[in-house]
Amino acid sequence: MSDKSVLTGTWFMNGDHACCEGALAAGCRFFAGYPITPATEVAERMSRRLPELGGIYIQMEDELASMAAILGASWGGVKAMTSTSGPGFSLMMENIGLGICTETPCVVCNVQRAGPSTGLPTLVAQGDMMQARWGSHGHYEIIALSPSSPQEMFDFTIRAFNLSEQYRLPVIILADEVVGHMNERVVIPPAGEIEVVKRRKPTAPPGEYRPYQPDADGVAPMAGCGEGYRIHVTGLTHDERGYPGMNAATQEQMMERLIRKIRANRDSIIRTENVFLDDAEVVVVAYGISARSARHAVQEARAKGIRAGLIKLETVWPFPEELIRSVASRVRALVMPEINAGQMVLEMERCAGGACPVRMVAHHGGALIPPAKVLDAVRKALKGRP
Repeated sequence: MSDKSVLTGTWFMNGDHACCEGALAAGCRFFAGYPITPATEVAERMSRRLPELGGIYIQMEDELASMAAILGASWGGVKAMTSTSGPGFSLMMENIGLGICTETPCVVCNVQRAGPSTGLPTLVAQGDMMQARWGSHGHYEIIALSPSSPQEMFDFTIRAFNLSEQYRLPVIILADEVVGHMNERVVIPPAGEIEVVKRRKPTAPPGEYRPYQPDADGVAPMAGCGEGYRIHVTGLTHDERGYPGMNAATQEQMMERLIRKIRANRDSIIRTENVFLDDAEVVVVAYGISARSARHAVQEARAKGIRAGLIKLETVWPFPEELIRSVASRVRALVMPEINAGQMVLEMERCAGGACPVRMVAHHGGALIPPAKVLDAVRKALKGRP
């Protein structure tokens, strides 16, 4: 890796630029995208930085083409990504499903803004959380990370690339406008201290290689086009050779593999930051920029003698079901702030299973959730008030 690929040092940069630098540090050398607020700064920086590293930047005609381009680049053996926001994310959904079906590693950064439709292009929201999970047709598993600072934009982008290579699928970064546009300190370590997962190549000779035959961990090694292996890539239901199989048996085999490789590795994929959980009576569960409001509220609550705790979701998909069930069984209430009309709070409610009340602090977008509103919800929860 060249020296320019990792800008070791302490920087003052916004989250979009930090995402770009994280991608380059992870080995990304192909970017295809279309300008859209508030994610354009990722593409702009990529357009300057990738040529310095011998990489390729392409501004595509739209987001459908952008997603198709990064899938193709990945099959060509290159780590690839794109960035977008809500309307573009909607357009990418069909080809995200193609990436799931063809088990193609790549990264999609969605810097969320308020919708639906054009909505509030320059203002914050967290309304794409369920779209990230279920936006493409059919059943599938997905991995999505939610940064709450420019530093985490850098760190989580590296992790997104590593997870995409390890489990062979598109990984989504669910950022938001405030995280994308805020400027903060970002510490970039030396290249030797950054964990970079390399693509697992086949050990079988070309004549015996099957592109979708999994190893013991449920993930198949991946040969790139032009490496001497026979590869058949299709969005149709296919067998381990990649050949279409238009029957229920092949669908069952393929889907079981796609689902199992994520579900069986949930403990390795899911990460949360847990604060003051040991004695908490009320726990706030939050993600993205709303986690910062939640942290301030919990700190203020503790200062006032209220036993509040915090679960910060670093991984939002897969959802940390076991942790939520465990916590719900021993606290008086769970509280979730999120900038939508109720998305992840429904998942939390499902996992809590009625063991304790679940409360939401929310609005429809365009502004942050003040810590005072989160603190007020914690107080009301302790008193059993709605």
